[in-house]
Amino acid sequence: MKIEALETALYRIELPVPLSDSTHGTITHFELVTVRLRDADGAEGVGYTYTVGVSGAAVRVLIDQGLRSVLIGAEADLIESLWQKMWWRLHYGGRGGLVSLAVSAADIALYDLKARRMGMPLYRLLGGFDSAVPCYAGGIDLDFTLDALLKQTDDNLAKGFRAIKMKVGRARLSEDADRVKAMRAHLGADFPLMADANMKWTVDQSIRAARAFRDSNLTWLEEPTIPDDIAGHTRIVREGGVPIATGENLHTLHEFTQMIAAGGVTFPEPDVTNCGGITVFMKVAHLAEAYNLPVTSHGAHDLTVHLLAALPNRSYLEVHGFGLDRYIEQPIVIRDGVALAPETPGHGVAFDWKALENIRAGG
Repeated sequence: MKIEALETALYRIELPVPLSDSTHGTITHFELVTVRLRDADGAEGVGYTYTVGVSGAAVRVLIDQGLRSVLIGAEADLIESLWQKMWWRLHYGGRGGLVSLAVSAADIALYDLKARRMGMPLYRLLGGFDSAVPCYAGGIDLDFTLDALLKQTDDNLAKGFRAIKMKVGRARLSEDADRVKAMRAHLGADFPLMADANMKWTVDQSIRAARAFRDSNLTWLEEPTIPDDIAGHTRIVREGGVPIATGENLHTLHEFTQMIAAGGVTFPEPDVTNCGGITVFMKVAHLAEAYNLPVTSHGAHDLTVHLLAALPNRSYLEVHGFGLDRYIEQPIVIRDGVALAPETPGHGVAFDWKALENIRAGG
């Protein structure tokens, strides 16, 4: 079936509570870019990506001016072929970055359209493994007081989470270590606890931090240094003594290949909205499986639950602070530590378009 229409939109979504990490500082909002594809029968597929407050307009322009000509009139089911055409259409101007965000949103819409036409939930279309996916609450809480951090933790426990991630990367490592120890004492010895540094440190600082956290039994330390330093990540894994998660800022399959092959990551962590979409996310996950590594995720949890539900080597789904609960019909369901992939056709992220119109940015 051929694609006959493509619509994009950009929205500014204010966060209920300002969030904070070591790289982006205080975050008050994020941007949502949506893509709606319709085929000749009127069936629709929806895709989306997001930014940390800026560049959403550029992503939308790339889709409208760069990808529209690739998609309109094309056979919607030929997703691998369309992915290659989209990638090479924009490759020279980006090779990752905003290009990967734009391709991701369109690729997600193609998969949603295909799953809806087949009357299948996305995770079943992708192979199907287990619709109940272990998940954790991803706190963006670096500047929270310790009392606020512990209260947020108790709130997340009450919501059904059985694993939690906190932010690290304060000016003094001793402060980070004390906060991690306080969380460990609060949660108990065996509760899954992760810490995320958002690329704050040099390699040597990362190793010192990992060693400082070692007695706190972290499930992983996330993004200790910049994603570009593959050799540095390998040193951190080897010398730090703590499992390492990274990948939310890797934007191509080739970047993941290099990081995994070098031994620079314990938990590969693609974000389906910026790595190249479902097409690339699943390839990264299968590559991780070939290296006997568990895969985790970053962001877009309402969609990503389907991807991890199709994978035998999934670890945890991140339930991210940039949630869409106010603008979708059915937020993700969490029960006793697992998120449930919905059984509705497609990815099941049904936007409230009327509510989104109130926060639309641009034309």
